[in-house]
Amino acid sequence: MRCFFGENLETKVKKQDLLKKVSAGELKIIIGTHALIAGNLTFNNLSFVTVDEQHRFGVQQRAALLVRGSTQTDASIPHFLSMSATPIPRTLTLTLFGDLELSVISELPVGRKTIITKVVSPANRNKAYQFVREQIKNGRQAFVICPRIEASRESRIADQDDMQFAISNMHKLWDDVKAVKEEFERLSQNIFPDLKLAMLHGKLKANEKNQIMNEFAENKINILVATSVIEVGVDIPNASVMIIEGADRFGLAQLYQFRGRVGRAEHQSFCLLFTDSSAETTQHRLQSLIEAKNGFELAEKDLAIRGPGEFLGHTQTGLPDLAMRSLNNIELIKNARLAAASILEKDLELQKYPQLKTALDNFRGRIHLE
Repeated sequence: MRCFFGENLETKVKKQDLLKKVSAGELKIIIGTHALIAGNLTFNNLSFVTVDEQHRFGVQQRAALLVRGSTQTDASIPHFLSMSATPIPRTLTLTLFGDLELSVISELPVGRKTIITKVVSPANRNKAYQFVREQIKNGRQAFVICPRIEASRESRIADQDDMQFAISNMHKLWDDVKAVKEEFERLSQNIFPDLKLAMLHGKLKANEKNQIMNEFAENKINILVATSVIEVGVDIPNASVMIIEGADRFGLAQLYQFRGRVGRAEHQSFCLLFTDSSAETTQHRLQSLIEAKNGFELAEKDLAIRGPGEFLGHTQTGLPDLAMRSLNNIELIKNARLAAASILEKDLELQKYPQLKTALDNFRGRIHLE
């Protein structure tokens, strides 16, 4: 028996009855959102966990699934499969040096072409619009992604290239950030008045979102102006152009996901990264997206740029802590593994090494390898 578990439960089964069925082990496969790690949900004998879009979960959230609790006193740690088109730097480092096995799908599906990605400066914006018009004339469709829904100066600064500049120029920075509502009006009235445009964002009602996406899928809409709400789960084979406004405001994982919304058929597709920033760090980040052939390669570049984060903490990026820095010492890793293998070969339960066993138990309580 399978069941979907989420915030908006579309089933005749009451939530409390569902919780009891899960706890009693009556449901063998549970498919859900973050709701699976919230509230008082417990599992009877959790043995296998799959996390899709791994980069959308935090360290603590992923760890919570593995220690969610069980009614079985002898329950073991479940097998764990973590999937993502864009592995985060922390996981990549743990894969390379820790206790994680790696499987990579690097080939494109049959018939698909590599997406051509370009950084577009303000001076070439009109040329990009003309290119979009030509694509639509040829029967294709386009996305335009904006960082915000509407103009606001209360949002968090996303571009950290120069924090002091950002603080002293707060109003100007956020005046320059594209918002869906304003960009939709500008594009539909001034740039593409003869084309059919629609707007999509998280504040719309579910039925409105569905109607817009259905019309876009049926090619009744030429250009969809949206927020990151379309980051995953959107499949429009006819769409061939992805414009990302304020590309420097998004992380590399998000940019990779956005780009993946086009190029889903035999049509040559394009991803245009719009940015007003000329900062060297910004250009370097965006160039990484252009050069990366797949998500794994992009994660390696992201790792080099952002750092792997903390091993014992919850920070997934940034300067590494002492434990994570130790993982970069190849000789130390080799010697440690040889020593560990030698000990376990003679004493798997560590009965002769009580202090080591205690330290290992404490370590397991503090660290979540994935």
